Amino acid sequence: MADRNGHEDGRPAWARRLRAERQARGWSQPDAVRALTSHSDRPLPAASSLLRNWKRWETGEVEPDAFYKPLIAKTFGTVSAAFFPSPGPRGASAELIAGTGLDTLELVARLRASDVSQATLDALRITADRLCSEYPYLSPEQLSVEGHAWLRRICGLLDRRLTLAQHREILSLAGLVSLLVGCVEYDLGLRREAKATRRAALSLGQEADDVDVIGWAHEMAAWFAITQGDYRGVLVAAAEGEQTASRRSVTVQLAAQRAKAWARIGDYREMEKALDHGRAVLETLPYPEDVDHHFVVDPAKFDFYAMDCYRLFGDNDRATVYAEEVIRTSTDLDGTPRKPMRIAEAEITLAVVAARQGDVEQAVEWGRQAISGERKSLPSLLMVTGELRDAFVRTYPTVPAARDFLEEVGQLGA
Repeated sequence: MADRNGHEDGRPAWARRLRAERQARGWSQPDAVRALTSHSDRPLPAASSLLRNWKRWETGEVEPDAFYKPLIAKTFGTVSAAFFPSPGPRGASAELIAGTGLDTLELVARLRASDVSQATLDALRITADRLCSEYPYLSPEQLSVEGHAWLRRICGLLDRRLTLAQHREILSLAGLVSLLVGCVEYDLGLRREAKATRRAALSLGQEADDVDVIGWAHEMAAWFAITQGDYRGVLVAAAEGEQTASRRSVTVQLAAQRAKAWARIGDYREMEKALDHGRAVLETLPYPEDVDHHFVVDPAKFDFYAMDCYRLFGDNDRATVYAEEVIRTSTDLDGTPRKPMRIAEAEITLAVVAARQGDVEQAVEWGRQAISGERKSLPSLLMVTGELRDAFVRTYPTVPAARDFLEEVGQLGA
């Protein structure tokens, strides 16, 4: 068992993962060195020298340098910032809000003023980013109320006398908050409302010429499609979004949605191509200022994507490695879940693996833990829980614990 600092037997988390990734593929250490060499674009030292380094890396005695970190990540199909996370800035939105010296009452007072100052727009941007950063853990009902309220206030500014730049900024802010509201509506199972809000966000993004808002609006369409089993629709939405967004954060998530769709279609080669494209784009992006922001792809999320794909193809060892990493990186040092929705899907992954391996009690335990959380994205959770349900129906149709769990799952969407 690892401690809260991610160490086990004195080894850092990246060293434990290095060994786990290698073992999940059935590689010896010399095999891993050969794989590392094959992924390098330039000549590497002799195999014997690399093997010595590899042994020291796995023990945690020496940390790989800036050249080897992305190469190791590439070898294992992820990105270096996920494999070797840096302590990126957290709570950036809260710090910015504190820095403005504006509380909610003062923000509202400025909104009612006859002029719209840049300080007001900056404060609104900070508020919009704060709401997006609270998405992973705040209740969807509360987010919906706050999101709609701030959306009305932002749109109310459009009746004021504005410069062209201010008009565009307000449209962009309205688009961002609309994206958030649409996501929350879909989490709550309000499918029709969410689709209408997504279309409104797309229109606002197009009017503001905001590439990020446009890209995320297409990503939402891909997400809606995949949870409804429309895998070709996912590919169409992802292609439209990637064409607009080029090589941005949203591009990574669009590639991930393509990978998840191909995995469900059953095309392993296309799935890996999509994952590799997303990994390559993410590797070039700077580390995000706020890893909790819903419309920013943090490096650890790439493991979340890969976990889903490899679980679907029955690669239990790799799916388990990714699931354990998702749980670890989505939990604060004090044990508080920071990204409960990711953790829930990782727990379903561990439950599916346990069911495949004949451990029905462990599968039920993981499954119950996954569906018991308060913060849920209902469509996504039902989608992945369906895999566990199918495994139970197929393998354990008469086991009482499995039957009881299936009844609990049936109540989720009731």
